[in-house]
Amino acid sequence: MNDSPRRSPNPGAGKGSKPNANAGQGGKPYRRPKKDPVRILAFEALRAVDERDAYANLVLPPLLRKAREGGNFDTRDAALATELVYGTLRRQGTYDAIIAACIDRPLREVDPPVLDVLALGAHQLLGTRIPTHAAVSASVELARVVLGDGRAKFVNAVLRKISANDLDGWLEKVAPSYEDDAEDHLAVVYSHPRWVVSALWDSLGGGRAGIEDLLEADNERPEVTLVARPGRSTTDELLDALGEDGGLPGRWSPYAVRMAEGGEPGALDAVRDGRAGVQDEGSQLVAAALANAPLEGRDERWLDGCAGPGGKAALLAALAAGRGAALLASEKQPHRARLVERALAGNPGPYQVIAADGTRPPWLPGSFDRVLVDVPCSGLGALRRRPEARWRRRPEDLEGFAPLQRGLLREALSAVRIGGVVGYATCSPHLAETRIVVDDVLKGRGGDAEPVEAEWIDVRPLMPGVAGLGEGPDVQLWPHLHGTDAMYLALLRRTA
Repeated sequence: MNDSPRRSPNPGAGKGSKPNANAGQGGKPYRRPKKDPVRILAFEALRAVDERDAYANLVLPPLLRKAREGGNFDTRDAALATELVYGTLRRQGTYDAIIAACIDRPLREVDPPVLDVLALGAHQLLGTRIPTHAAVSASVELARVVLGDGRAKFVNAVLRKISANDLDGWLEKVAPSYEDDAEDHLAVVYSHPRWVVSALWDSLGGGRAGIEDLLEADNERPEVTLVARPGRSTTDELLDALGEDGGLPGRWSPYAVRMAEGGEPGALDAVRDGRAGVQDEGSQLVAAALANAPLEGRDERWLDGCAGPGGKAALLAALAAGRGAALLASEKQPHRARLVERALAGNPGPYQVIAADGTRPPWLPGSFDRVLVDVPCSGLGALRRRPEARWRRRPEDLEGFAPLQRGLLREALSAVRIGGVVGYATCSPHLAETRIVVDDVLKGRGGDAEPVEAEWIDVRPLMPGVAGLGEGPDVQLWPHLHGTDAMYLALLRRTA
């Protein structure tokens, strides 16, 4: 199961037409389908993800907002719609394998909209507590609304076959045994492309238990974590605002507060004012570790060389302001640079936001004391938040990222003064995007680059209290071990 077979639409597959409004089978009057706003919204979100390569975390909020404004769409409706969208996307590979076992044609010959309705139905049957009859009937009604009565019959037949077994029963039928093919077994059971399973396993090391825990963690809904930006807000303020049952302190970051499920960050004054924000705890740890790395001499100028959309930049700016330092936040894409400006607005210390290419920087070499480059990457460390990314990425994508990642790190090491510190971060645990990139730059591999004289700094003491950080000097965080995105951080000190 290397890829999702959903990208080859066949307009004829499963096709049907709407019947005459005044006639029905056997002379029965035609009954109009019932429109379920929750499932229609979920279907629209899945179509946007499929047709436009959109991300659910960007598509879903405006759809929910519009539904609420239209009335008759409450908090429970929003929660169900969110679960249907994210649950279906996370388990898409597993559901595709089950659907394929219930039809008499290759999956690629079924229209993508039909597959989306089937996957939504499969998730309700196998991944929620919705009763079987309700899951089938609601999915068939959805199919009648968005596909027509002809294809609704096809949906009904397939879902009735799926309802014959629970999830465990289906996995026994469609997943190869672990002994015969461990990676393909894990790919089907935990709904990841096979190549992603292999890459994560290589990065994680160890036996079966660890990789299963990681893959399962990728399929869980992540907590919403807030950051109290130093000098502007405190964790106590956020906890007080959330109330006793609404929030918990962060696990590792001194600036983190975890929200209870269903909480709305935008309802908090500190978030609306920009004094606090939504930021994964792993991201907070990366910024704090760079800020706290030991440094001799001046500590006046900091650079975030890949600042969009602004979470780490906002925390770095607040930390810099507390020491009398200034932050330059640089982002190549102008629209993302505007997001950074919004995130930094109101910071008490000096800062500047520019739109610039970090591989062709406008600043002079040796200009900064601390530099962070959180480089563009495959995003395999954030599959909890962007489950659709696992189906879009291909192994060859990493070949395209590698030259950019090396170039950004080389320029970051050039931008920092001798004795200054550079943090290389990425939201991916893939070895080709983490340790290999750093080794390539330090040893002059890749292109015509010369070796860079820099020494490793052990990151582990800069993340006090965080367990399971490995042998160092770099650090890889993990969803199943730390409850964070799979962030990687290497710290380097320029020596010549």
